[in-house]
Amino acid sequence: MTLFPILLETTAAAGDTAQQGGILQLLYTMLPFVLIVGVMYFFTIRPQKKREKKLKETIAAMQPGDKVMSIGGIVGRIANISGDEVTIYSGVANTMLTFKKTAISTVFPRDGESEE
Repeated sequence: MTLFPILLETTAAAGDTAQQGGILQLLYTMLPFVLIVGVMYFFTIRPQKKREKKLKETIAAMQPGDKVMSIGGIVGRIANISGDEVTIYSGVANTMLTFKKTAISTVFPRDGESEE
């Protein structure tokens, strides 16, 4: 009868060390995945969000006369901005085209201004 409590204590102690080893094993297994996600965030996701934020600010600050390029590659000067639409004139015959603001991919700096 005195042997039974001793066996229970030893198996409980062995179970605790096995559980701790399992947690460490899990941490060592998950560490590379966590590092990969962290590296991806800092080298791809974060810079992309910064570029998107800068483009939104630039689009919000557009004025008639600014030179823009659409996502389709059409380059022209802004003639009118109304709501979420931008009208540009492009080409030799000053063809008027209307785009949504979300279709503008690049706003070129004006001739007198330099890009920072």
